[in-house]
Amino acid sequence: MMKVGKILFRTGAAVAVAFLIGLTPANGGGPNLAMLDTIDSGAWELRVREPGGAPQRMCIDNGRKFIQLRHQTDYCDRFVVEDSASDVTVQYTCRGRGYGRTHIRRETNRLLQIDSQGIARGLPFEFTAEARRVGDCGS
Repeated sequence: MMKVGKILFRTGAAVAVAFLIGLTPANGGGPNLAMLDTIDSGAWELRVREPGGAPQRMCIDNGRKFIQLRHQTDYCDRFVVEDSASDVTVQYTCRGRGYGRTHIRRETNRLLQIDSQGIARGLPFEFTAEARRVGDCGS
């Protein structure tokens, strides 16, 4: 009985500490990442700032897709670190597949600055990129 109480207390304390330092679940109950919902859907060009990095085109239906660029197909647990009108920072963990932390700064609804780092496929990654809306999907 005592052990269960301690586990519950520790879990409650961890949630309280996470709340106090600004880490809240991205799904339900916490910040809603509204800034990413204002991003225009369509065809976007992602230019990673590194030597030899070729621009990538992607069809985006929701600005939240920019959070997990190195874990696009993975289901990951997300925690919102910052959620403001022009900046979003999200930390995510993809159990058994890696993790990341992404900061997105909106210049306009068609231009974003992205900084991301973490581990994907067992290897570290870190990049900065500019994402720019270039048209409609399929054009």
